[in-house]
Amino acid sequence: MLTADEFFLIAHNDSRGRAKLHPAATGIGLAAGLLGELLLRGHVMVAGGRVTVVDRRPPADALAHTVLDQLVGEPQHQELRTWLSFLAQTSTTSVGERLARAGVLRRQESRRLLRVAVTYLPVDLNTVAWPATRLRALLDRPEPPSVPDGLLLGLLVAAGLSREVLWSAGPRAHHRLHVLIPALPAPLKELVAHTEAAVGAAVLRGVP
Repeated sequence: MLTADEFFLIAHNDSRGRAKLHPAATGIGLAAGLLGELLLRGHVMVAGGRVTVVDRRPPADALAHTVLDQLVGEPQHQELRTWLSFLAQTSTTSVGERLARAGVLRRQESRRLLRVAVTYLPVDLNTVAWPATRLRALLDRPEPPSVPDGLLLGLLVAAGLSREVLWSAGPRAHHRLHVLIPALPAPLKELVAHTEAAVGAAVLRGVP
């Protein structure tokens, strides 16, 4: 499962599809997850607070392809915080739809006053709960997590979701999570740092 998909499931690990975070934090975390997917696959590079496209070949995943096309189409905008803010506007819907297409979630519409609200309900509760359970088990093992898992854990911490992974974990897991992020490759560590800063600023401003 892709980085943003697992982030989404951990952030919405609820039978009614409710988010466990401030909407701004959810959106920014998912935006970072989408950029992280491109970074892990060598399509973009992050350095000095900027994101640049280094491989324009289309990714296999349709949503990743769309995000890459947006980056390619706006070469004058390279500030990482700008892209986190821009992608955060649609990331919850985009990733929710990707999971719905994969059969993991079920899209549900409901009318609220003058608008239609969309929620994504789990098709199987065990599937939705699995990412957090998997990461918790990884942190309790002696071997280090993979780089993609390290990035996912870093983004969860940055967005304020570490408790969803650590709630029943032992002391080893708590310690390893806190030493894991500084050991990430520099581009991933920078993505995590900018994500944490963007989440903090958005929540402080009360962005919906």
